[in-house]
Amino acid sequence: MALNVDAGVAGTRTSSYDASDITVLEGLEPVRLRPGMYIGSTGPSGLHHLIWEVVDNAVDEAMAGFCTRIDVTLLEDGGCRVEDNGRGIPVDPHPQYPDRSAAELVLTTLHAGGKFGGGGYKVSGGLHGVGVSVVNALSTRLVLEIDREGKHHRVEFRDGGNQVGPLEVTGPAPRGRTGTTVTFWPDPTIFEEVEFRAQTITERLQVMAFLNKGLEIRFMDRRAGRDVEPVVFKYGGGIVDFVRHLNASKESLFRRVCAFSQVEEDQEVEVALQWNTGFHESIHSFANGIATIEGGMHEEGFKKALTTVVNRYARAKGLLKEKDDNLLGEDIREGLTAIVSVRLREPQFEGQTKAKLGNVSIRSLVERVTNEKLAEWLEENPKEANQVVQKALLAARARVAARAARELTRRKSALGGAGLPGKLVDCSSRDPRESELFIVEGNSAGGSAKEARNPRTQAILPIRGKILNVERARVDKMLKNAEIQALVSAIGAGIADDFDLSKIRYHKVIVLADADVDGSHIRTLLLTFFFRQMKPLVEGGFVYVAQPPLYSTLVGKEKIYLRDDAAKAAFLAEHPNHKNEFNRLKGLGEMDFHELRDTTMDPARRSLLRVTVEQAALADEVCSVLMGDDVEQRKRFIQQNAKDVRFLDI
Repeated sequence: MALNVDAGVAGTRTSSYDASDITVLEGLEPVRLRPGMYIGSTGPSGLHHLIWEVVDNAVDEAMAGFCTRIDVTLLEDGGCRVEDNGRGIPVDPHPQYPDRSAAELVLTTLHAGGKFGGGGYKVSGGLHGVGVSVVNALSTRLVLEIDREGKHHRVEFRDGGNQVGPLEVTGPAPRGRTGTTVTFWPDPTIFEEVEFRAQTITERLQVMAFLNKGLEIRFMDRRAGRDVEPVVFKYGGGIVDFVRHLNASKESLFRRVCAFSQVEEDQEVEVALQWNTGFHESIHSFANGIATIEGGMHEEGFKKALTTVVNRYARAKGLLKEKDDNLLGEDIREGLTAIVSVRLREPQFEGQTKAKLGNVSIRSLVERVTNEKLAEWLEENPKEANQVVQKALLAARARVAARAARELTRRKSALGGAGLPGKLVDCSSRDPRESELFIVEGNSAGGSAKEARNPRTQAILPIRGKILNVERARVDKMLKNAEIQALVSAIGAGIADDFDLSKIRYHKVIVLADADVDGSHIRTLLLTFFFRQMKPLVEGGFVYVAQPPLYSTLVGKEKIYLRDDAAKAAFLAEHPNHKNEFNRLKGLGEMDFHELRDTTMDPARRSLLRVTVEQAALADEVCSVLMGDDVEQRKRFIQQNAKDVRFLDI
């Protein structure tokens, strides 16, 4: 039950305000009324969140030591089935509600679960207890099956959690099996779309398998025209395999992966790390299997200890002289790939998104263990330790050069319009919330965009050709590039560690490039730059990709624009007697400004894709694969994912 108090529209008065004005929402009603509060959104991320809620429960069983396999299956009719071989949700009557089983309460009551008292689970990811009940609330149908104590139990729910009948025993459990199976069908009246994306699911499941050593997770897509062979994830090395996987697209500094762990009564830590020859730091932290993309105490403890240990080692071995300054953390972490995974009984996550861990005790544990174990590893592996220090010394020299380049860029940066790049056609508004920056490929396209824009709120920055691939360049070299200097100055918030999100001049930074191979490459270069050097801009949801259409056709006298081949096929399905005469639209530079305005820039008619970072480790890997030196790996990645990619979500 939840209370919803609405005092009316601002600026108006109601004649009365008494008990009758208080709305009482029973059961799962709050979830259906405000789904975004529980799953973030009703778009694709919210849809897939339903799967994560169910899978997280199964992973909690694995972390507790009772589950060794999880199966996730997309069904022919649009449903999703998640099956585990854990203990099975309890089916006996609940002490507080003797007329209902514990399983029924878990499916129909918010904040009902086995993770609050500490008896059911030592550690768990789903701490709010709203998981599977939210899935039930947002589904047209959900079937729960439980194998426990030699019996197979079943109960069904319809239309947002309405129970069809009681929990019943339908027969014996197959061959003494135990576990839980949840099958659900998302409600199309709640979600913008109800078609699951296989790539999104497999990426998330793979990370879960890495974080739970030895756990087998299987995925199968039984939808029409899909691969029916199961994809199996199982890693005996756990996070060591995770680090090797992330570094597979890079050139490792050495073959060894440093790994260590420590288990205490109420908390534990696992760390794996390896350096590569690149220039980007890739530390990914997790708490109870949940990605803490904003870091937290565990990440702080690791970074502090890493800096201390490497400096101490470098001094002891004479690699740092008395006159030399200590290496900074950023020098040591250049090219580092690391996984920091902790588990604790009562994690304190900051915010509903669980993006940052706040437990002070875990910082002490991670720092203490890293100080001890990493120091031992460096002593036992002197060749690798020397390579780490030498790389950090080079990074320190580059940092000094980069500081000078940054100072130059900072002096040129935009403050109230001063120092803006000459080719920027700025908007007249000074309110970032309504201002948009179109980054346009080519001067001719920039000319069309200038004519097509709304000069009050839309700015145009033409870029010449393909910008520098920042995946292969240090900051000092990158900041000498004219196109990157223009980007940094126009956005106005700095770069890398100096980036200040509060200073951005536009709340929409829109990449506008042709829909051909060259345009795709330019988009990828720009998105890689934003992810590596202005990550808060991406995380804040300020980066977009415009979608100029590929085709136009006439329906009567009305011109219809179609975004891609899929849109063309859908149009033909809706108009079977159409003459099938389609014009392939020219590049942006060859569009007249009316066409560009109507199809791509007018907020009322355009189609924009927001770039998001849901899994930082996966985004890191994609950037490295697509922009790295390994051509065969890049080709293989594209071939494997092309059929399932509507847009590369970095």
